[in-house]
Amino acid sequence: MIHINKLPHIMKRLTTILAVLSLSVSALAQQWKAAETGIATKWASEVNPDCPLAEYPRPQMVRSQWMNLNGLWDYAIGKASSVEFSPEGKILVPFAIESSLSGVGRRITKDDCIWYERIFDIPKKWKNDRIRLHFGAVDWESEVYINDKQVCRHRGGYDPFSIDITDFLAKSGPQKIKVKVLDASDNGFQPRGKQCSLSSGIWYTPVSGIWQTVWIEPVSETHIADYYTVSDIDSSRVSVYVTTAKARQGDIVKVKLLEGGIGYNPEHPSKKVIAQGSVQNGSVCLDIPQKNTWSPENPYLYGLEISVIRNKQTIDKVNGYTALRTVSKIKNPTTGYEKFGLNGKPQFFFGLLDQGYWPDGLYTAPTDEALKWDIEMTKKMGYNLIRKHMKVEPARWYYHCDVIGMTVWQDMPCIGDGSYPQQNTRDKEVREALENSWAPHGLEGGTECRIPSLWKENYYKEWASIIRSLRVFPCITSWIPFNESWGQFDTRTACRYTQSLDHTRLVNEASGGNFALCGDIIDVHNYPQPGLYFKVRGFINVLGEYGGIGYPVEGHTWEIKRKWGYGDVMTCSEELMAKYKEYAEILKYIIRESGCASAIYTQTTDVEGEVNGIITYDRKVVKVNIDDFAKINREVIEAAD
Repeated sequence: MIHINKLPHIMKRLTTILAVLSLSVSALAQQWKAAETGIATKWASEVNPDCPLAEYPRPQMVRSQWMNLNGLWDYAIGKASSVEFSPEGKILVPFAIESSLSGVGRRITKDDCIWYERIFDIPKKWKNDRIRLHFGAVDWESEVYINDKQVCRHRGGYDPFSIDITDFLAKSGPQKIKVKVLDASDNGFQPRGKQCSLSSGIWYTPVSGIWQTVWIEPVSETHIADYYTVSDIDSSRVSVYVTTAKARQGDIVKVKLLEGGIGYNPEHPSKKVIAQGSVQNGSVCLDIPQKNTWSPENPYLYGLEISVIRNKQTIDKVNGYTALRTVSKIKNPTTGYEKFGLNGKPQFFFGLLDQGYWPDGLYTAPTDEALKWDIEMTKKMGYNLIRKHMKVEPARWYYHCDVIGMTVWQDMPCIGDGSYPQQNTRDKEVREALENSWAPHGLEGGTECRIPSLWKENYYKEWASIIRSLRVFPCITSWIPFNESWGQFDTRTACRYTQSLDHTRLVNEASGGNFALCGDIIDVHNYPQPGLYFKVRGFINVLGEYGGIGYPVEGHTWEIKRKWGYGDVMTCSEELMAKYKEYAEILKYIIRESGCASAIYTQTTDVEGEVNGIITYDRKVVKVNIDDFAKINREVIEAAD
């Protein structure tokens, strides 16, 4: 019972407590807010600073237990040579430090480093397991410490990596993770795509540090480390190649193929087993009783369950998926030139050049829904292909392509460019290494860059890691090691190396010029209108880039002054549609008369100063009538029949 004469005192104390709580909540809220930027997507307001991008990050190897480490970390920018740091604020992982959504919005140079730190706990039920720490991607060179002991050093801005951290963990209580990152962007030798310190035109803001999900999971000492699949359409079979870590004699690795369907979700797999077998010498071949092939029109996915069994006990299990899908070259009997083959039938691929940049997250989409939305819109607009240009996406992007039914040409991010080889912001060694000439309109005249051996070794290492991590996704149909001579070297060697890593897909050796005639595809670029200057027998001849019609939408541009597109800039949607249709008629003629086997329009969205997207950079305005636009695109695809 409360005495009435004590009520004022109690109310005063309660008011004080509520005020303190209010201040605490306010202080927590103030730990993160987006840095100032001109525009942002509608999903920026949906970012949860407690755990952004909370979805399971690796849809091809799903385990039931895991912990997401995204969220607010302590950070500091220090000297590249520093060995310790004092936190200067909070950064929202996994958004790059230059981005608005990181809450920082600052750039670094090759003389700087970024320090990250956070505390986490290991669930008690994991005490008998091995703990693996995963990074989706960190740009570029990272050192990882657990409880102040270095556990790994990794170079590569686009490939995932993981470490067993069990032996570095404290037996109980909080654990500390610390990461140091170096990134020279375009003043170094690493692959960096469109990132440029002097961003303008087709070159964009640099991205440094952690930019994909960080997470941990418990595994047994013996566990599934990796797998990939190869389809055989004619025999209605799928071969599954499994890598198992620390297997013991007598262990059984069992693979089950599950009934799937369009929209298959590996986190909630079907229970119906349609084929199964045990791995022998690293692989197992499964016969599929009723063949259902994957295509943009029918993106059918089969579920996979891979288990390690010891003494009749399952000690590790992962869920994933696969598809019956083959890519090939098919000769056109009329023209004598090659076409793309999908599942043994001719297929005209028509798609968009996609940079994968966001005004608020730069390399990182603000939410998984945003990541998926770009792909869904591309499909709605009548396209069946995305060329992922100078960037590698998180695994979930490719998963969405698999589920939605969108084929992908995957670029290797370049180590150089053709626009700024003499840029005085770069070291002399970098400028000299990137000097070369580009021959876009013929088979002769181009020269290769004088790339040092260290650069080459790093390129091959990261490219191999990228391919091995992505070859599990059926949506990818072609690999592109070089684009428009940017940092291009040893083309024949690089092409053969790419083919050796994955023989199930085609190789577009040099998109846009400087051909060595060593791959499967000859890829010509022409702006703004479509044009195919020459053809080569024995190759698939494609128009790898064209268009880029500019149209800035007021209130939805990155900058006020810098608004750039190829050719004349349109002033309204109607002008854009008319010009696009004009180009489509030219393209249909090229397809019919010259045997052009594929075409890529530039581009999905505006990016920074470029206003040549079909969609604005903030994704708030689609610049065309989608139904009318899709009709034009379907007619282009049908022109190849």
